[in-house]
Amino acid sequence: MAPPSPRSALRAAAAALVLALAGCGSPGLLPDAGVPTLDVILDETAAAVAISAYRVQHGLSPVVVDRGLVKAAAYQAGTNARAGRLSHEIGGSFTSRMAQVGLGRAYAAENLSAGSETFDQVLARWKASPEHNRNMLIPQIRRIGIARVDAPGTRYKRYWALVLGG
Repeated sequence: MAPPSPRSALRAAAAALVLALAGCGSPGLLPDAGVPTLDVILDETAAAVAISAYRVQHGLSPVVVDRGLVKAAAYQAGTNARAGRLSHEIGGSFTSRMAQVGLGRAYAAENLSAGSETFDQVLARWKASPEHNRNMLIPQIRRIGIARVDAPGTRYKRYWALVLGG
């Protein structure tokens, strides 16, 4: 049997990382701030439909849910919830996190938010924020992942992450 090609090895490493990211509570992966968190099950398809409708209103293509991006969003929402604050850098730089899941930076973006109770509320916030709105309206975006992690003992209580990819 021939040894795996460098490309196959890279794909295997990326797949392993995605699986590791799925275990957001795994020791060693996240900073442990001692803040208990609760993963929230979202209707990602409904979120994609709402974001797609918004994009179509602006003459852009719709988006679909990407399981890898959902895991990346869950990872970042979890790191923020455990830290009790918002930062794109808590779980590592956005560029490095996206490279680890096989997504280049050219057509990728991340929206974070905290405090909103519902998806409709957080979507309204992102639309009202020029930078977040610009991310949702990147023409090359085709896939999304969204997650919410609750940390009741923190100031904001709910932490949201939306990862968009081309």
